[in-house]
Amino acid sequence: MAARKELLAREKQFDRERDALSARRRALPMVEITEPYVFDGPNGSSTLLDLFDGRRQLIVYHFMLDPDWEAGCTGCSLLADNIGHLAHLHAARTSFAAVSRAPLATITKFRERMGWSFPWFSSHGTSFNYDFHVTMDESVAPILFNFRTKEELQEAGIGSWALSGEQHGLSVFLREDERVFHTYSTYSRGTDLLNGTFNYLDLTPLGRQEEAGIMNWVRHHDDYGDRSGREGCGHCDG
Repeated sequence: MAARKELLAREKQFDRERDALSARRRALPMVEITEPYVFDGPNGSSTLLDLFDGRRQLIVYHFMLDPDWEAGCTGCSLLADNIGHLAHLHAARTSFAAVSRAPLATITKFRERMGWSFPWFSSHGTSFNYDFHVTMDESVAPILFNFRTKEELQEAGIGSWALSGEQHGLSVFLREDERVFHTYSTYSRGTDLLNGTFNYLDLTPLGRQEEAGIMNWVRHHDDYGDRSGREGCGHCDG
């Protein structure tokens, strides 16, 4: 009982700190988005403003799905399985959409395989992924991942996975009439809060069971079986 009460005090302190952190997040300066991004979606071409679907706020999940891949990242897929019904976000004047660099046909096929219903758009052929630092290609734009330059990433010992290719993250936008503002982005473990599976596991004695590697056991939900020899997602340790 004493140990549990001591932990409860720490948990309450963490709750207060998280509330304060959320307040600071809401107070961050906003940046107006003037680039006329055009996404490909199930109803044709859509602008960033269209993704709001008439609501005041927009949350975009940067889902790792490269144009050359047939299936999305297993870690992103785990998070997508935890998204839930969007009616609750909509009631709070907030829309949600995933965006990937793969063509819409690839997205649609994988989305149908996974049975997801959330809106998912293609940024293929646009600079959106590069501008929001979720596709790393030094020939297109300087490396900047999780707000660190290539040199800072190397100094921190972050693996080469962060220096090229697709990355995951989340960006938040606010609409003022026809104007769109970028209010927040987070990457790597910054999306942990959205992963209900991990939040549940954090309450258990065995935890996330990542002794063999970060997210080593995670697969697409229709592909579980023998875990031997599987490598982790590797995009969550930055």
